[in-house]
Amino acid sequence: MQSLKKRKIQYFSFMGYLETVNWKKEIKTTFLIFILGGATVYFSCGDCFDRLNVAIVAYIASGTLWVLLWQGNAHLSDFLTYKLPWLENPSKRFLYGVVAVVIYTPIAVYLLFLALNWFFNVSLENIEVTLGISILITFFISFFLNSKAFLSNWKKAALDTEKLKKEQMATKYESLKNQVNPHFLFNSLNALTNLVYEDQDLAAKFIRELSRVYRYILDTRSQELVTLKTEMDFVEAYVFLQKIRFDDKLQISIDVAGFEKKMVPPVAVQTLIENAIKHNIIAEDEPLHIEILVDEHEMLIVKNNLQKKNIPLEESAGMGLANIKARYEFLSQKPVEIIDGPKEFTIKLPLLDVEQ
Repeated sequence: MQSLKKRKIQYFSFMGYLETVNWKKEIKTTFLIFILGGATVYFSCGDCFDRLNVAIVAYIASGTLWVLLWQGNAHLSDFLTYKLPWLENPSKRFLYGVVAVVIYTPIAVYLLFLALNWFFNVSLENIEVTLGISILITFFISFFLNSKAFLSNWKKAALDTEKLKKEQMATKYESLKNQVNPHFLFNSLNALTNLVYEDQDLAAKFIRELSRVYRYILDTRSQELVTLKTEMDFVEAYVFLQKIRFDDKLQISIDVAGFEKKMVPPVAVQTLIENAIKHNIIAEDEPLHIEILVDEHEMLIVKNNLQKKNIPLEESAGMGLANIKARYEFLSQKPVEIIDGPKEFTIKLPLLDVEQ
């Protein structure tokens, strides 16, 4: 019962291999090999062409032999690769290939000569010499075919690995971008509620800037990089909203002149400002100073004075900063630099060029 089951598995495995074969191409290749292979008999048996009937038999025999040696071993190699891919166990695959050639070649040649003897009364004398030559030729053919199969599989595996790596990185990056979600909406709506009663014109501007912030976030979700100018225009709208909340308790200075065409990940600078606001005390007697500038190494610096809040660990998971670092790992070989203390907290973001 177990033997029958094993035979069924082998049968379906072979049928699965047959489904991978391009039969139209195989017929053309076989026909071409038969024509060219048959012509080689002229070099090995020039006397055979003295009589037409002998020439025809010799041509058929030579052509069929080449088909058996070339196409037969090619399919044998492909089937072995189908069953046991080169990259899974190359030494085992190589051993199986050698054994298959040694077994298949003499059997195929012997059966061919039996058929020639049966149909055309061809003598079986000196068949040992023919077998020896055939095996030698087949080893060269097999070496070529197996080398080609190995290199082809290796190349495909390398390309698949690279493709998978890129897809994983792209998926990871999409996930990272989707994490970018400002947490200031609730506070902004609270500020807006008070503002509506106090200054309706300012409230209208507040709503426009809030809309501008979220429009930017929506528009840049599909972008890996934006110009520094575009990011800073967005930061301007975000800072306006925060200034409504904190007034002069929050002081922000920006100087990025000359670097507006450099690139940064979208919402990166805003995330750092939000991070500073979240983790530091902001009060009349302890204002928060945030400075944004570019140093001589073309690093965008976002720094603030340190006056840390006591934030519970679960509320201070550092997701914003971790997100930016991970995005830069995807976009550039230059790392994000972090300098914590003693009096200032500084983040340095590499400014990128378009080709990056």
